[in-house]
Amino acid sequence: MSNILDIKDVHKYFEHRGYTLKVLKGVSLSISKGESVAITGVSGSGKTTLLNIMGGLEPPTKGKVRFLEKDIYQMKENELNSLRNRDMGFVFQFHYLLPELNAVENVMMPALIAGCNKRDSYEKAVNILERLGLKNRLYHKPGELSGGEQQRVAIARAFIMNPKVILADEPTGNLDRDTGRDIVKLLLELNKKDGVAIVIATHDMEIAFKMSRSFELKNGVLVEIQK
Repeated sequence: MSNILDIKDVHKYFEHRGYTLKVLKGVSLSISKGESVAITGVSGSGKTTLLNIMGGLEPPTKGKVRFLEKDIYQMKENELNSLRNRDMGFVFQFHYLLPELNAVENVMMPALIAGCNKRDSYEKAVNILERLGLKNRLYHKPGELSGGEQQRVAIARAFIMNPKVILADEPTGNLDRDTGRDIVKLLLELNKKDGVAIVIATHDMEIAFKMSRSFELKNGVLVEIQK
């Protein structure tokens, strides 16, 4: 399998009042097409920081991040923005839906930003929302949806551009256990059916062991968990 995402010897330091906090201390990881990978670790271990670096949202202090053989932190800003919009999908603990837009409109946004045809974007949004069991919630605004439904809309938004990788940061963190399991099941179904690689940061080992590979981020380094 060809690698979609490669991170090599990534370090991340934060300076605070004269003190250097070393969050990542030489992390390397390769993600292949269609893989599902979990990154676990206690709160504050750097899981979110690592996902942000992988997604081009936060540069490393040192190290390389390559997406389809391109060093993303050597790209121009507009090129990186385009890559994130078209080839990466993001799912967060907080769904970040626009409250004034309904479900379809929220899901359409990445396609419209990319300059896609409005009718095509609408049809794709409806299709994926229906796949995620929201056929009767297409025109509801976020405030009219349950937490699980809002997160499904966020997942649909992440998938509308047919990305090559989904980066999910604690996507079940604000959901009850049963709803959280449903969300993970949906992500894995899309992973298998659409061949989209998934990297999920989670503190839940039950979720982690459903992925094809699992790692623990501990003391700034990644350690693979043997199942």
